[in-house]
Amino acid sequence: MAHQAVDPDFRRLIEEHAPVRQPGSGFTFTEGPIWHPVEHYLLFSDMPGDVRRRFDKSGVREEMRPSNMGNGMTYDRDLNLLVCEHSTSCVARFRPDGRREVLASHYEGRELNSPNDICVKSDGSIWFTDPWYGRMPVFGVERPRDLGWQGVFRLPPDHKPGAEPQLVVERYMFTMPNGLCFSPDESLLYINDTEQANIRVFDVQSDGKLRNGRIFASGIRDSLLPGVPDGMKCDAEGNVWCTAPGGLWVYNPSGKLIGKVSIPELPANFHWGGPDWRTLYVCASTSLYAVDVKVGPRNEPFMRTKGGGATARSETSAAASSGADEPLRLDARRCALIIQDMQNDVVMDGGAFADSGSPQHCREQNAIANIARLADRCRALGIPVIHVHFVVPPGAKGLTLNAPLFEGVIDNAALVRGTWGGSPVDGLVPQDGDFVVEKMRMSAWEGSTLETVLKAEGRDMIIETGAWTNMSIEHTARTGADKGYVMIIPEDGCSTMNADWHNASINYALQNVSLVTKTDEVIAALG
Repeated sequence: MAHQAVDPDFRRLIEEHAPVRQPGSGFTFTEGPIWHPVEHYLLFSDMPGDVRRRFDKSGVREEMRPSNMGNGMTYDRDLNLLVCEHSTSCVARFRPDGRREVLASHYEGRELNSPNDICVKSDGSIWFTDPWYGRMPVFGVERPRDLGWQGVFRLPPDHKPGAEPQLVVERYMFTMPNGLCFSPDESLLYINDTEQANIRVFDVQSDGKLRNGRIFASGIRDSLLPGVPDGMKCDAEGNVWCTAPGGLWVYNPSGKLIGKVSIPELPANFHWGGPDWRTLYVCASTSLYAVDVKVGPRNEPFMRTKGGGATARSETSAAASSGADEPLRLDARRCALIIQDMQNDVVMDGGAFADSGSPQHCREQNAIANIARLADRCRALGIPVIHVHFVVPPGAKGLTLNAPLFEGVIDNAALVRGTWGGSPVDGLVPQDGDFVVEKMRMSAWEGSTLETVLKAEGRDMIIETGAWTNMSIEHTARTGADKGYVMIIPEDGCSTMNADWHNASINYALQNVSLVTKTDEVIAALG
């Protein structure tokens, strides 16, 4: 079954002739697939059959019956299963030990319609749609509606089980809100409407409110093919995948339709899975289908957990604060390596800032060789390597001259794009698969795409290396700590003008915002 590339970019996401497998069939109506990130199995709903099923290497078997006609499912960061239940009109949470808690069932004293699809934001808030399919025959239990409209709701991070949810959209905006998903950086929320055959997108504010709602895609229908907007997910690159006539339609971040994935039956929902998150599992009518893809999902909070024990964050924090003799341990799945400002003008003889003493201190630290060893190890483990370069256009247009450092860039015609001085040093040239982030400030976060890359890759532990220990390294570490990232500084992978400035930063400021260690210890900690 051939898939359709409407735009050439689609071929980067999936092969046009990628086969569609059928791991299971003979069900009633499948929905809500979700992959367990630790134990590597897929759960999916069979709503009319009132059963939850599990697919693993042994095949498909029943997991729970009755299941309250569960529909959409996901996990929270603690790997509690969150289920939208049709027959109870509630969002329920199932603990790993099997305990069930009702998170939300009423709004303004009235029973919800029938929660349908669900997703979790990194702050722990839970978002769900509430059409009334679960009050129809077959898909739920036929009964009158209490609300009289169909909304989209949020459970804040401090939500107490049973408390009312927050309505996040105007109550009559949607006819049948269904699938919903966040963009990789969680700045956008996409919500589709099955009856209106469209997708809306909203800006997500820090307080959880939505604003600036607009149509992202419309006309998701075909008179010759069955299928409607239902399940929807965002991939790691920000493309939006949505069930539609004939299978799944894929839109790029600007809302352009770039391709269609063909599925043999009417699709209802889907999710990525497999050990590398490169298998797309599709629930379609009576069957479960699987197709290999080239791109993984938006990194959701549950994908970052090690499951049920101390996380790498707590392990690292404990080692840093206690000074324990036990060796450092790092979870490679959560790490990213930053190589910052390692450019010719900064640390090489003949560079614009050579008179500062930076080339000599870089040699004393053996920083280039140490960073190169660390980068090679990270690439071998699949850890993202992110080069952060300070570059300006000729004339440094756009550079604010509010500090001597930036004035020095102008005075020395330094770090100009395309010049030797602005280029990375030999030994630390970006390789295939590395990321390159550009900035025009000290901090790697300011005015750059760094956090977008980190969120897309699902990384919250940053190994920071590079130049200007007391400036760029320190500023980036301070901001990273404020943002909630674990900052790890291999001090022999950093350098500045001289040892005094370097040690002042390492021994004081950086001790309070990061774990200071050595390159060899980081390499060993990664396993």
